[in-house]
Amino acid sequence: MDENRTSNYVLVFMKNLNLVIVLYITVLMAYSLSGYIREKSAYPFLLKIDEIPYTAEKILLMALCLYGCVLLLMYMRNVNSTGLAGKVFLEIGACIALSYILEFSYTGTILLVLADTMKWFPRSKWKFPTAVLICMFYLLMDFHLLAAWFHLVPLEVYLGYFQTDVRSVLLGVVNILSSLNTFVFLVYMVLLVRIELNEKDKILSLNEQLNTANMDLQQANIQLEEYARESVQMAQTRERNRLAREIHDTLGHALTGIITGIEACMALMDVAPEATKVQLKAISEVARQGVTDVRRSVKALRPDALEKLDLEKALLQTVEEMCTATSARIEYRCTTRLSGFNEDEEDIIYRIVQESITNAIRHGKADEIRIQIDREYNMLKIHIKDNGIGCKTIQKGFGLHHMEERLNMLHGSLAYNGEDGFLVEAQIPIRWGTEE
Repeated sequence: MDENRTSNYVLVFMKNLNLVIVLYITVLMAYSLSGYIREKSAYPFLLKIDEIPYTAEKILLMALCLYGCVLLLMYMRNVNSTGLAGKVFLEIGACIALSYILEFSYTGTILLVLADTMKWFPRSKWKFPTAVLICMFYLLMDFHLLAAWFHLVPLEVYLGYFQTDVRSVLLGVVNILSSLNTFVFLVYMVLLVRIELNEKDKILSLNEQLNTANMDLQQANIQLEEYARESVQMAQTRERNRLAREIHDTLGHALTGIITGIEACMALMDVAPEATKVQLKAISEVARQGVTDVRRSVKALRPDALEKLDLEKALLQTVEEMCTATSARIEYRCTTRLSGFNEDEEDIIYRIVQESITNAIRHGKADEIRIQIDREYNMLKIHIKDNGIGCKTIQKGFGLHHMEERLNMLHGSLAYNGEDGFLVEAQIPIRWGTEE
């Protein structure tokens, strides 16, 4: 098991441990208050405090809600630098509020925030000051220091409801859990330091490799002259493949819509002439668009839809055109914005959706297609599923082969399955993710 995965497990354990500690202390406080009220023996307790505490139910509810807010904020990672700083301040605020509810008898949740921040905060000039700020809050959240400004009630006063020996055991458990939280935090930080050192070792190793590569550069330059002629031939081959791929994507997509639409017209011609005219008009639009795209492909330009529209609108247009031309039901859902991509990224996203629709209708005889586009961290995920006849033994044709080829250029990946209909799943790294 690598150290990254181990550190993740330790962080999860620390979250669960803090939940146990918060629950344990709030239950003790709530049970003590309820006991005082139930037995009508609250007068000695009230003499030791300056303010009436919250009810048992409010203490339990507020503590759980505040800790839930801390955990929820920790799961928010894909935000920009300003949002990340705001998230850290909100986490600190929630921890302070939680400690206040617990009468500052436990402040270990701030260590959890520090651990999470050191794990996910980007490596920048603000990382160390942020860690120092969190440590300052942790040091200042001391019961005896804050008691001068706030009317705090020691946990021992709440536990006065119990017998002396029982009270000692309960306080001992609190101390043990707090110490365990501190120990787990230290283990976690040691793991992070080891991960950092390993990364630095890898960088040093890469630098050594680069130095070795530079020594071989002169010999490589001599070999480049010999490869120049072969490179010209390879460039010509790639250009032929590009033209073949573009024509396959554009013309194949258009012809699939035309063929399927004509078949629908033949079925409607006798029973619904007006509907047939509408269908033929849609087929005509698909044909014209196909001709335009083929011309642009030959001229090495982008798809016509992407020249005129942004990526989101271009995808919606191709979905609507195929729905109209083929009568297939296509459900399109996108949960992330599709702006900020480079042209090569937009092209592959558009072509994957276009090619998958074409294959589903042409080869799979599908009449229902579901398209889902999501973002998970810095990865765009495209999920396309149809209800066609599927294919248990998949032999990669021109379309799948060139989808993989396009994705490999962007360091993406493609998966497909034909057991139940046909499923295509593509993943594309988002290069602008950290800036956004």
